[in-house]
Amino acid sequence: MAAQDGSVPSATTVNKITHPFDKMTFRLILTNYEGVAGLYDYGPPGSSLQANIIAEWRKHFIIEENMLELDTTVMTPSPVFETSGHVARFADWMVKDVKTGDVLRADHLVKNVLEARLAGDKKRKKKKAVKTAAVVLPDDVVAEYENILAQLDNYSGADLGELCRKHNLRNPDTDNEVGEPQLFNLMFLRPETAQGHFLNFSRLLDFNNGRVPFASAQIGRSFRNEISPRAGLLRVREFTMAEIEHFVDPEDKRHGRFKEVRDVKITLLDRHVQEAGRSTTAQMTVGEAVDNGIIANETLGYFVARIYLFLIRIGINPQRLRFRQHMANEMAHYATDCWDAEIHNSNGWTECVGCADRAAYDLTVHSTKTGQPLVVRQALKEPIVTEKEVPEWNKKALGKTFKQDAGVIQKTVESMDQAELTKLKGQLAQGKAVVTTTEGKEFEITPEVLTVERKTIKQSVREYTPNVIEPSFGLGRILYTLLEHSFWSREQDVERGVCTFTALRRSPTKVLVVPLSAREEFDPLVNEVSTKLRKAGVFSRVDDSNTSIGKRYARNDELGTPFGVTLDFASVQNRTMTLRERDTMDQRIGPIDEVIAVVTELVFGNITWEEACKRLPAYDGVQAVDS
Repeated sequence: MAAQDGSVPSATTVNKITHPFDKMTFRLILTNYEGVAGLYDYGPPGSSLQANIIAEWRKHFIIEENMLELDTTVMTPSPVFETSGHVARFADWMVKDVKTGDVLRADHLVKNVLEARLAGDKKRKKKKAVKTAAVVLPDDVVAEYENILAQLDNYSGADLGELCRKHNLRNPDTDNEVGEPQLFNLMFLRPETAQGHFLNFSRLLDFNNGRVPFASAQIGRSFRNEISPRAGLLRVREFTMAEIEHFVDPEDKRHGRFKEVRDVKITLLDRHVQEAGRSTTAQMTVGEAVDNGIIANETLGYFVARIYLFLIRIGINPQRLRFRQHMANEMAHYATDCWDAEIHNSNGWTECVGCADRAAYDLTVHSTKTGQPLVVRQALKEPIVTEKEVPEWNKKALGKTFKQDAGVIQKTVESMDQAELTKLKGQLAQGKAVVTTTEGKEFEITPEVLTVERKTIKQSVREYTPNVIEPSFGLGRILYTLLEHSFWSREQDVERGVCTFTALRRSPTKVLVVPLSAREEFDPLVNEVSTKLRKAGVFSRVDDSNTSIGKRYARNDELGTPFGVTLDFASVQNRTMTLRERDTMDQRIGPIDEVIAVVTELVFGNITWEEACKRLPAYDGVQAVDS
């Protein structure tokens, strides 16, 4: 059923049409390099659409949340990613076709083959083609496949290899067996923009007058050495990310604006459900999820809600959006809790936004590597007075006795907690103590080198390493799924598509200017209309190609252009112009300046189409031309 009211079509409607990238509109928006997978150029409509999404993102997050915007270098030094753990841990499991050597991502192979078997089984059952056990999958096999798919992201490499052997999972393109899973590192230039935030933390903190919490934000290019790029923009090697790093006190992860979003209702798939082999979602408010400990803390919950509101705001169908919690084995090495905003499309559920609690991991490892403290110093209103055991060194005796080992001994002792220092003090009182370093070396220390004394400490400043909550957006994936959610076809013309962006600001072109003829007498009027639209801040495009008006409108309907204005021979004489609305194909007529004023208000959301129809009379298809 075609959507005539401007609403987002249902999943059923989208699935009835051909895959969007098979349509002309999507070939116009994106062009990939022939023979090179995972790289795409955006054409003019695609560039405009992405710019519109970014503008909304900046408004929704950077401006509304008062964030500090950054633009850090793509050419990040390799020690940064060695320190962050990406070089060692940023990898996926891959398998190779034993005959062709084709490389496949192991979890995707399992998913695609099992889903294909289940889909074929359902199709056969629907057609009642049940003849033998070999034709239809037994119920216990169906249950096993569904259990595997529900917790697929939690499997290790060994688990994936066992699944391939047990269920005879082969390369779908060749029907050849695959080898054992191997780790494939995805590092290819910078895999994320986040490290630039952490390296600049001290400057950001100073810019924010030393106050926490605060957030920094960045939009930039990132790169992944994808094992098998496919599905258009869903799995590529170069892409645009929008990332936020929200720095927060580890002892207080409340959020000052949480009450504004606690009643936002979202669809959740938590880790416990997945680990039980199910994919049953639950709807609840963000407040309920935080109160029940499903989402770890208020700040994480706040950003989950804000992500939801952003995606709905740009036109993602809320019925095809869910938040899935990471299971233990799939959690990134830096995360303590993570939720993915997954959007359903013709390729299934796709992660488009991640929202992770990175704890203090990043700032801690970079501080350790560089020796520079990346901490917040908070002046206390009331000083804290405590008594504690404190090591006191005879530096001269320490250096003379232990020479090159003096530094590691001192570091080992000063890293001890109060219980360990108390024990060490007792040993020294007996004449000597043994200190064991992290490398396992033992050193015998006497009171001549070290004493442990109980002192009264007055603390006027609290020093801590902040934790980080990180929302990370894949803008290409969001753009792709937005196109699918916006794409539909009319019943009377199923071969042609229409893109309905529910928020007009998303449309690449706002108004199509269509002169009836390419004759010179139309040129002054076309230039006048185009100039006035530009001055009003409305992005327009002229289509004076040698084809019918119907075809010109149809191909721009595919690109999501919401309005069109037509200039005909009567326009030249009467200075009137018709206005067409994309979804209803309804047409109105009026003086040129009045039509421009109406369409400008429509584009900026000041009036609805129903209100525009009250200002402009209906067009019956005929304009009188003065003789």
